[in-house]
Amino acid sequence: MAKTAKPAKSFEHAIAQLEEIVSAMESSELPLEEALTHYQNGIGLLRYCQETLSSAEARIEALERTSDDEEDSDA
Repeated sequence: MAKTAKPAKSFEHAIAQLEEIVSAMESSELPLEEALTHYQNGIGLLRYCQETLSSAEARIEALERTSDDEEDSDA
């Protein structure tokens, strides 16, 4: 039986886990249950990565707005 993916420690760790899952699913003929487990774990990791990227994007946008506000007040 496939082991369940551990929660990602970081974005980079999640990407590495996703790469392992994709590799395993591409390189062998997994039993249906194991393939489904890999797929389910991959979906969870993908969501984590998407949320992490969205959060980073929001932080960058906030920093850019703060920078723009500071430039406007200096003018």
